[in-house]
Formats: sequence, C-alpha cells, structure tokens
Amino acid sequence: MLAKIAVVIVLLIPLIEYYCYKAIQLVVENVSRKNRLIILVSYALVSFGIIWALFSFRMWATTSWPSHFVRIITGSLISLFFGKFVIFSIMLAGDILLFIRMILEWIYALPGHLRKGESLGIKKMTRSRFIAYTALAAGGLLVAGLDYGMTNKYRYRVRRIQVPINDLPEELNGLRILQLSDIHTGSFDNIEAVDHGIDMALNEKPDLILFTGDLVNYRSDEAGPYRQVFRRLKAPLGVYSVLGNHDYSDYLTWPDEQSKQEDFEKLKQYEESMGWTLLTNQHVILNWKGQDFALIGSENWSTHARFKKYGDLKKATEGLEKYKLPLKILMSHDPSHWDAQIRPYYSDINLTLSGHTHGMQMGIEIPGFKWSPVKYLYKQWAGLYHEGDQYLYVNRGFGFIGYDGRLGILPEITVIEVVKGV
Repeated sequence: MLAKIAVVIVLLIPLIEYYCYKAIQLVVENVSRKNRLIILVSYALVSFGIIWALFSFRMWATTSWPSHFVRIITGSLISLFFGKFVIFSIMLAGDILLFIRMILEWIYALPGHLRKGESLGIKKMTRSRFIAYTALAAGGLLVAGLDYGMTNKYRYRVRRIQVPINDLPEELNGLRILQLSDIHTGSFDNIEAVDHGIDMALNEKPDLILFTGDLVNYRSDEAGPYRQVFRRLKAPLGVYSVLGNHDYSDYLTWPDEQSKQEDFEKLKQYEESMGWTLLTNQHVILNWKGQDFALIGSENWSTHARFKKYGDLKKATEGLEKYKLPLKILMSHDPSHWDAQIRPYYSDINLTLSGHTHGMQMGIEIPGFKWSPVKYLYKQWAGLYHEGDQYLYVNRGFGFIGYDGRLGILPEITVIEVVKGV
C-alpha cells in the first residue's frame, strides 16, 4: 500500500509543480517583466531543490552530518511539500469546475461572453486568478499552521484507558501499564521539556512501563544526552522495550557493515544502561500479586515492504505453551503486524501495544471524531482497537521526526489499566 502511494506521489509531482508554477505566474502577471522573471526562476530553482532533496535523502544525509541539522532540513522540506500539495489540489479543483461549467454552457447554449458587471465597465479579477490567490492563501495557511504546530511538540497529553480482559484473575484486575513509544531522541532540542514529560509519566505511578520502539532517528549517539532523563523511569515490575524501524541504523549511509552493526550494538547498550530490559523476539513471565502473566517482545515487523522484517513471533512465544496464563501482552512496534500475523495466528495474545504511526503528527481529534492522512496508510493508526477478545493500542508517540512539531495530534503518554471483562 505504501509503495503504491509513493508511486502515485511520484507520478503527481509534475502536475503539482505545474499547478504551483501556474498559480504564482497568475498572481505575478501584473508585476514588471524583470521582477516576474526573478520570481518565477527563483521558484523553479527552489522547487527543483526540494524535489532533489526529498528523493536523495539517503545520499546527502550521511553519518557526518549533525542530527539536528538533518532534522531541520527534513522538517522544512516536508512543510513545503504539504503546502505545495494544497495549492495543487485547489488549482486542480478550480480547473475541474471550470471545465464542468464549460461543458454545461455548451450543452445548454448559455451565453459565455457576457459576465455580470461588464456592461457597466467594471473590471473583474479573472476566475483563474481568484483560484490562484485562494490556492496560495490556503497553502500559506497550512504552512503557518505547521509552524504553529512546532510549539506543540512538547505538549504531552496523558491518555488513560481501560482494557477489559475476559476471565482475568482478581490479582491482575487494575494492573496499570504505562506505554511510551517513538521517543526519537535525535529530534529533541529541549531537555527540560522532555524531563517534564517524564515527570508526568511517573506521576501516574504505573506498575509496569513499556516502550514500543524508535528510541532514535538515525544513530545511537542521539540517545546519549537523554540517558539520564529516561533512566528515571522506574516501576515495580520494571521497564521493558522493543526495537522500532529507526533503531536498526538502517537510514544512513555507513562506511561499512561493521560500523553499522557497532552502532546498533551501542544502542542496545544505551537501553541497558538506562535500566530497560530489551526484548528481542523474547518473552518474560512477570508476577503481580502472586499471579503470573506473559510479556512478549517482537522486533520490528511490518506489512510495508520498505521496512525490513526483523520480528519473529514464533521465536518470541516459544515455550509459552507450557504455561496456562490468563494474560499475554505483546509489544510490537508496527500496528500492521496485528492484522497480518497476531490476530490470525496468535489469538491467545490479549493485548498488543504498538506505535510507529505518530498519528502522522497532524490531523483532527475532537470528541467522537478523529482523522489524519496516516489513516490511508494504516488501518489502525491511533488509539484502542479490538476484534473479538483481542485488543490493540496504537500510541501516538512521545517524540517527533520529519515534521518538527504536532498539529492536532499531540505527543502521548498512555496509561492502560487492565480490568476484568464484563
């Protein structure tokens, strides 16, 4: 699905560029010839630079570049692309409407040469220029909105939910699990704000803390400055984690495979130094108030071809069959894993915790309604889902990447209370 959308975007780029160029051309048509030429040539050069940068990211984003610089550049490119897409959409819609009107005038022989006000000698802005102004204004508003969203990147929201489990023993009723996901330390630029987020998490007094992947953006040293902050996470049953797609050092060009592997091992050492127990296709048996339950950790596994499949549920659950456990909780970074493997083949897993989508860091969430463009990539993209007796919770992410902010979809700290089913 993701590959198909990428192909569509690539095919649309010439149209997007054509309509954006046309919009600017219409708006500056009354500017002097020299200035108009400067504006249009400048726009063409900037557009070419944006397209080149987006499609050659792995070539220019090397290990020698500072992470914060890569973050700023990619964030700016994403904002500009979304703005241009809005301009394209409105200009295209305007042309479609004008085409429909032309057809109707032809069918019904409506006079097309006379417009209201022309007989009075009033000069009107052409319809195409009006659409161009509207498109540019809308694109500008989106970019302004994305700029505003940058002020929300540390505006953490605690979400508290209950998950009912049938036949849950009394000892496990009320078990409080705190989930964090997609921290992306390489994006952070305010250690005090992150520290406050950890304060909010600890104030929830969880029994168990789970992190569902993506500690870094591109390389392990991004986590270094924040180890002391995340080392503060403590819970009676401990802190457990799994790996996300960004944790494998796959997104930069390394000098050789050994350098990449060394960086990956360093990341795992960082998690250990923070007091986290990393589960790599493994499970542990935890005991709460005298009752055992299983915590399973899968490495990253996705239905989308662009993400490598490291997860192995068969290996992660091997040996669990000898226990008769009333509760099995799985950590798996990518929510597409749920429908593809977990529900069809592991129906005894009661609750799966995922992240990965970030809710795309932009969208609309109001009581009774939520929407984000990421819903067209992932069926389950934010919040709680259930099928039969199985539940999936998709965390919206603690951090951010790409777009340097949050617009409508705020960073999340999740508190899940496991309760007896009705």
